[in-house]
Amino acid sequence: MNEQAAEQGSVTLRKTDSAVADFGIDTTTLSTAEAVRDYLARLRAGEIGSLPALLGLVALVVLFSVLSDVFLSLNNIANLLAQGAGQTIIAIGIVFVLLIGEIDLSAGTASGVAGAVLAMHYVENGNLLSGMGSTVFFLFIAMLVLAALLAGLLRIWPGVAFSLLGVLITVLGLAANPWVEMVLAVCVGVGIGCVTGFLIAKIGMPSFVVTLALFLTWQGVILQLIGEGGVLGISSSPVLDKVANGNLSTVGSWALCVVAAGGYAAVTLGGQLLRRRRGLVTPPTPLVVAKVLALGVFAIGVTALLTMNRSPSALIEISGVPYVVPIVLVLLVAGTYVLTRTTYGRHIYAVGGNAEAARRAGINVTRLRASVFVICSACAAVGAIVYSSKVGSVDPQAGGLNTLLFAVGAAVIGGTSLFGGKGRVADAVIGGAVLAVVSNGLGLLSQPAAVVSIVTGLVLLLAATVDALSRRRTAVARR
Repeated sequence: MNEQAAEQGSVTLRKTDSAVADFGIDTTTLSTAEAVRDYLARLRAGEIGSLPALLGLVALVVLFSVLSDVFLSLNNIANLLAQGAGQTIIAIGIVFVLLIGEIDLSAGTASGVAGAVLAMHYVENGNLLSGMGSTVFFLFIAMLVLAALLAGLLRIWPGVAFSLLGVLITVLGLAANPWVEMVLAVCVGVGIGCVTGFLIAKIGMPSFVVTLALFLTWQGVILQLIGEGGVLGISSSPVLDKVANGNLSTVGSWALCVVAAGGYAAVTLGGQLLRRRRGLVTPPTPLVVAKVLALGVFAIGVTALLTMNRSPSALIEISGVPYVVPIVLVLLVAGTYVLTRTTYGRHIYAVGGNAEAARRAGINVTRLRASVFVICSACAAVGAIVYSSKVGSVDPQAGGLNTLLFAVGAAVIGGTSLFGGKGRVADAVIGGAVLAVVSNGLGLLSQPAAVVSIVTGLVLLLAATVDALSRRRTAVARR
C-alpha cells in the first residue's frame, strides 16, 4: 500500500512538473543581488515607471527647503497635503482613462458642475428648483434620467443606481445636509460619466472631440448655475469646511498610521509567504521586508510630525493628520486593488495594450471603455468636494483649465503613459505631489503666476518626453 501511494505521489509530481513546463510558469526565486541586477536591466530597457517623478520630487523638496525657511515647517507641510489633494483625486480617475489610451478633457469642468450643484443645494436649503429656475431644473433631472438609461443600455449598474439616486435627492428637495450634498455631487459626476462614456464607447466618437465639446458645455453650465461674477459659499457648514481644512485627532492620526502601515505590511508580507508556499516567483524577502520597514518608518515619522502643535498662535492648537490624507489613501488603495487584483483591472490593461486582441479574447470592450469614464467623472466629483472645501466656495471658474491640466499632468508626471496600457493609481498621487510642491514652493518664493505656469508646463513636457523615450527604448529592447 505504501509503495502504491508513493508511486501515485511520484506520478502527480511528474504531472505538476510537466504542467509547469508546458505553461512556462516561472518558479524562480531571485537572490537580492540578482533582483537588483534585473531591476537595473529593466531600467536600461526603458521600464522606468515612476522613478523619474520620485527623483524629481526629492530634488524639488531639497531645493525649496534650501531656498525657503518656511517650506519644511509643520504648518506648510500640512497645507501642502491639502493644497494638492483635489487635483490628485481627479488625476486618480484620469489614470483609468489613460490606461485604455483615451483622454478626458472634460474632467475639470465636470468637477466644477458637481461642485456648483453641491453648493447650490446647500445655499438653497435643498430647493434646487428655486436656485436653478424651472427650465434648468427639469433639464437637470432629464440629464440624470438619460444618464441612467444610457448606463442601463451599457449594463453599468452603479451608473444607473447613482444617477437615479441623484434624481431622487433632487425631486424630494431634501433639506441642506452636508452628507446629502456630497452624495449628490458624486451622483452628478457619475451621471456625467455615463453620458460621456456612451458617446465615446457606444457611438464611437473620438474621446478628444467629445470631451473637448463637453469641456465647453459644462463650463457654460457652471456659468448658468452660478451666474457671472457670482459665488456660492459653503464655508459656513462645519462638515464641508473640515473636508479639506480639518484634521484628525491625535488618537485618530495614530490609528490611521497603524491601519495604513500595518495593512500594507500584512498584505505585502502575506502575499510573499503565499507565493513562496505555492512555488511561484517572488522578489527577495529581504527587499520586501526593507520596503515594508521603510514605509512604516516614513508613516510613523510623518504622523509624529503632524500630531505636534503647528499653530502660529499660542491661543489655539492645531494638530493631527488632515482629513484629506485618509480620503486620498482610501481612493489609492481601492483603485490599486481594482487594477491589480480584479478581472476588471486586468481587462483595462488588456484593452489599453491592444483593444482588438482584447475584444477577440471575449472582453466587452464597449462596456469597459464607457465604465472608465464613469470612474473618472466620479473621482472628479470627489475632487470637487475637496477643492470647494479648501477655498470655501464655488465660483464660475471652478474646475477651469488649470484644474484639468494639473490633473492630467499629475497622472502623466507620475508615470502613467499617454499611449495606454501602462500606469498605476499611485502615479497620480506621486505626480500630484510633484505639482503641489512646485506650486507651493514657488508661492513661498513669491514668484508670479506666470513663472508657476511656465515651470509646471516644463515639468509636464519633461514627463511626456521621458514617457515617449522610455516606450521607444522598450520597443527596441524587445526586438
